[in-house]
Amino acid sequence: MLHLKNLTKDFAGRTLFAGINWHLRKGERVGLVGENGAGKSTLMRIIAGEVELSGGDLIFARGATVGYLPQDGLATRGRPLLAEAMTALADLQEMERELQQLTERLAAVPAAAPEHDALLDRFGRLQEEFRLRGGYAMEAEVCKVLDGLGFSPADRERECGEFSGGWQMRIALAKLLLKKPNVLLLDEPTNHLDIEARNWLEGYLVDYPHSVMLVSHDRFFMDQVCQRITEVWNHALTDYHCSYSRYLVEREERMAVLREAKRRQDEEIAKIEDFISRFRYKADKASLVQSRIKQLEKIERIVLPPERRRIRFSFPEPPKSGRIAVELRNVTKAYGDLVVLNDVALTVEKGERVALVGHNGAGKSTLMGVLAGKPFQRGERLLGHNVVVDYFAQDQAQVLDAGRSAYEELLADAPFAMVPQLRDILGAFLFSGDDIHKKVAVLSGGERNRLALAKMLLRPANLLLLDEPTNHLDLFSKEVLLDALRDFAGTVVFVSHDRYFIDGLATRTVEVEGGGLTSYHGDYEYYLRKKGEAAGAVPVVAGGATVPPVAGKEERQRLREEEKVRQREEKRRQKRQSELEGEIEAGEARLAELEAQLADPALFQDHEAARRTGEEHAALADRIAGLYREWETLDLSP
Repeated sequence: MLHLKNLTKDFAGRTLFAGINWHLRKGERVGLVGENGAGKSTLMRIIAGEVELSGGDLIFARGATVGYLPQDGLATRGRPLLAEAMTALADLQEMERELQQLTERLAAVPAAAPEHDALLDRFGRLQEEFRLRGGYAMEAEVCKVLDGLGFSPADRERECGEFSGGWQMRIALAKLLLKKPNVLLLDEPTNHLDIEARNWLEGYLVDYPHSVMLVSHDRFFMDQVCQRITEVWNHALTDYHCSYSRYLVEREERMAVLREAKRRQDEEIAKIEDFISRFRYKADKASLVQSRIKQLEKIERIVLPPERRRIRFSFPEPPKSGRIAVELRNVTKAYGDLVVLNDVALTVEKGERVALVGHNGAGKSTLMGVLAGKPFQRGERLLGHNVVVDYFAQDQAQVLDAGRSAYEELLADAPFAMVPQLRDILGAFLFSGDDIHKKVAVLSGGERNRLALAKMLLRPANLLLLDEPTNHLDLFSKEVLLDALRDFAGTVVFVSHDRYFIDGLATRTVEVEGGGLTSYHGDYEYYLRKKGEAAGAVPVVAGGATVPPVAGKEERQRLREEEKVRQREEKRRQKRQSELEGEIEAGEARLAELEAQLADPALFQDHEAARRTGEEHAALADRIAGLYREWETLDLSP
């Protein structure tokens, strides 16, 4: 589907990619990983045609299309949501208009007229193509995608300009998914999605019929969607044909081997350099010294990827509290006529890690605010004995002092014992080098959010209320935060759309839905399973997909056999494709030789030799064209 051939990209004299050769096959779902600044987004923009190459080629299969979703910056306005989403199917809409016009013309043209048969033929062929491409179900398909991404039916007639930035990105994602490009490029597609929309997108991408390349800081999402992980580092791409979790293991194993190889190489280089330095000025050893110098120049030095120092920090020891951390009794919270929490009760005990889940607008943040002490209309909020609350709201970044630097802001509230750890903590939340001296006033929204989170983690509270603490954190920072919260001796109530984070921390899941609360004493997987059982529905599994009821033994055997056959066919297809690539390479090399001969006037002094060379060149060119056609057929096959 896509071949990067000797791809090179330079930025301001710095090499980002050097001689990359890489394939993306049809139906593959690849996750790009690497340090910040390694070039993941740049690579996507190169493939999307937004950034020019410095050298090399981008080769797509015939007829391939590319769709790219950047991290932000997309906005639409001027149309209702449904009409805007329908523009993604503009070609089908154009076919629908032509069918309508043909219908009107056929009604007006007599059957005996000369043009009637041509109109009828065009109508029949167009109608069949329209049907095969799903034209009669296109509005239903658009509504399915919009619903999956969290838009309500009432949103469909809202003008697009009314939606906020996060919802604007959902609109852009919906249009991209509806276009179904052959190469789908997604840069942080989950940033603006709640957990239900992420689950839906996982299932959609798993079933996506074409190739997908994505960057994500959601580990669970990567595990469910990606079949291959491609690491961007040291101007090159390295493939791991596995899930993200398995990639972490395989990468560490590979790094251990690489470190040992570098150790041996360093020892060998040291010996050679020692020999050169000892005998450099001895005439009888001059030839040996020159030999060693040449040997040293030929050694291809092993370069190790930069290893991030493993950062760990601990919360200050929280004060002791009673068995009950916080309790709500018959609480009602409304905004005007809209009742968000209706006579709810909730008891959070010491040491619990409670995850609040539910769709956007269900009331999770409202409940978090009530737990933090914000006003409500009726009921009681009872704080446990000696409980000290620390609350991280979604807009927590707005309370920072704009005149301080990031380091000064953290230092201002840090206990004395935590001061030595401040730089490590800032590093864990992506502030490194001179970034720690940036003024809060010039920080981006994401940077402010990360600083506010780092700041609250310094204070010795015993009840942490965290509303979306993982927003704007990369995979590394999420792990640091998760480890710290696991070791925290107090109580945590949190909202997060990151499945891995929830499953790694939650001991109880509380669903906020329809103004009420339902508790499930387990992680998010347990919650999904119990919800499915209670509804008598098809159970939900990892990735947001569904599985059919348990099949009988014969049916399971049949499915296993079908899967084995499919895997064998796939292996045969890949083997043949590899053979074709080898034959094409050899054929093109021979073709270059023949062209060099034909360019030599001396060849034509022997007419017979010239004729044979010309015939061989023509036959070989035809053969290579046939090989390419077969290669494209295989690459486009499932």
